[in-house]
Parts: sequence; structure tokens; C-alpha cells
Amino acid sequence: MKICVIGPGAIGGHLAVRLAEGGAEVSVLARGAQRAAIAERGLRVQAADGQFAARPRVAEAPAELGPQDAVLVCTKVPAHPAVAMAIGPLLGPTTPVVFVNNGIPWWYFAAHGGPEDGQRVPEADPEGVVWDRIGPARAIGGVIYCASNVVEPGVIEVASKTSKLVLGEPDGSDSPRAQALAALCKAGGLPCTVSADIRTEVWAKLLNNLSNGPICCLSRRNMRETFADPAIRAAAVEAVREGMAIAAAMGRPVAGPPEARIDLSAGIPHKPSILQDLEAGRPMEVDALFQAPLRLARERGVPAPMLAVLVALMAQAAEAAGLYRQG
Repeated sequence: MKICVIGPGAIGGHLAVRLAEGGAEVSVLARGAQRAAIAERGLRVQAADGQFAARPRVAEAPAELGPQDAVLVCTKVPAHPAVAMAIGPLLGPTTPVVFVNNGIPWWYFAAHGGPEDGQRVPEADPEGVVWDRIGPARAIGGVIYCASNVVEPGVIEVASKTSKLVLGEPDGSDSPRAQALAALCKAGGLPCTVSADIRTEVWAKLLNNLSNGPICCLSRRNMRETFADPAIRAAAVEAVREGMAIAAAMGRPVAGPPEARIDLSAGIPHKPSILQDLEAGRPMEVDALFQAPLRLARERGVPAPMLAVLVALMAQAAEAAGLYRQG
């Protein structure tokens, strides 16, 4: 199975290696130092279950690779429109495109049912480019749990003891294409399931982002150090509680106590990806991860005062760094 990974950074690079381990013919689209390192030495992953390496074909332009059996988009959300504009040469008539990202995805209301069916998510796809160029019929949702970072070009370190990927069709079907991708991931040592309710999976992961991301961007420290302070931990718990209320109002309740989620994060000496972006000077995913859930809360009359304050402070910090512009 020919699979192209767009954005082989901490997450995309890890997935590329696991898919290659599972038997896929993997290529990657990359630029700069990461592209040069992959071309020269391949990709290496240091994880709790071992060290893995792969030598995927590396290219800078989709036309160099041609049509694929599947494409994984692992760039940050602000890059999705540019990806959509360039992705054409990778797409055959039935090529699925898996979006592995945080936040409310552009496809969220595709095949949703009810009065909201087909609504757009402007925070994730401001001009509708991704919806129009790629389209919901190709989309597969991807939710990943994997605390990782690029320690040097081509080398990825996974901080979490366990990682997992959840795939899901927007229409909830148990499709052969999603199952084929899950099988390759599992063969490569990465637990992967296909969910009949990918939107609830989106919210379950988003609860982590809503608390960890803004607070660690403000503290500029990793989760273990940040949540060691009882006052900060209490604020994080409240942020999760508010996020759970929003998810429930969306018809996607997430089970479990909010304290358990913060306790899990507090055990990992890892900086959330949005803090990594802030420190590296990369565009930050403020809108899809934080502004979209707050908009949905307002539309449904769900109070979220803690989240509103945390997100407003983080947005100002991101704007001051030149990495985000408030609409």
C-alpha cells in the first residue's frame, strides 16, 4: 500500500516509521532541515517499546510522488489550506486523506445528520479551501495520543509510555479503507482502532488540549512542572470540566472525572505541541483548538469562563510573538 505522509514532524514522522514497519510503501513530503535529514539518514523514532527506523522516499512536491493509495496530513491546521491547494497529484479517484490533528476538524459536520449537517468550521478552514479541494468524501478523521517532539532533524523522541491512534469515518461506517490503515499501524507496533463515533474521540482528545495547551503556554514549562502547583492544577481541572460540558452540549459526552485527565498529564515531563510551536516561532493552532470550541459553547449557551480567560491570555501571547492574528 502506497502511503504519503505530509508533514513528517513529531507526529507525522512517528506515523511514517510505524507504517513502514507495518509493511507500507511510505513516502513523505518535507522541507528544510527535516527533508535533508530524512533524505540523508531516514527517520528514527525513540519510543518506550523500542527504537525504530525507516528510509521513506522523501520529496518536496506532490508531483514527484504521483497518486497514492492513502495520504496522511499531519501538518498543523493553519497549513491545511496550502496542503489542499497542492495535494492534487497525490490523489487517485478513490484515495482517502486522513487528517491527524487536534481541535475541531474542518470535516466535523460532514455526514453529521440533523440541522447542522454540512456546516463548515471556519476556524479550521477559513476560506473553505480544504472542503472544496479535498472534500468530505475522501476524509478520514485521526486522533492520536503521542507526547513526542523532534529532538534533531530526522529524530523523534516519544515521551509517553504508550501511544495510540484512533481513525474514524465522518459517517461512522466501518470502512475497509480505515481498517486497512489501522492494520498497517498495528503491524508496525502502534495500537490503532477504527471508531464508529470519531467526533466523541475528537472531544476526548480536545479536553487535554483545552487544559494543557493554554496553561503551559502561559507557564512556558512542561506539564509535570506546571501542574505541580495546586492552584494551576485546580484551574486545569476546571478547564476540563467546562470542556466536558461543551462536548455534552454537542451530543458527544465524554466519560470520566476531569481530575483523572490532569493527573495523567501531570505525570509527563512534556511540553504540549502548541508550546513547542510558540518556542520554535511556528504559527500556532489557536483557532481550531480553542476559538472553535468556545464559539460552539456560546452558540449553545454553555458557560466556560475559565477557558475563555485562558484562551484570551494565550491568544495575546501568541499575537505578541507574531504567531497568530486574532480575527
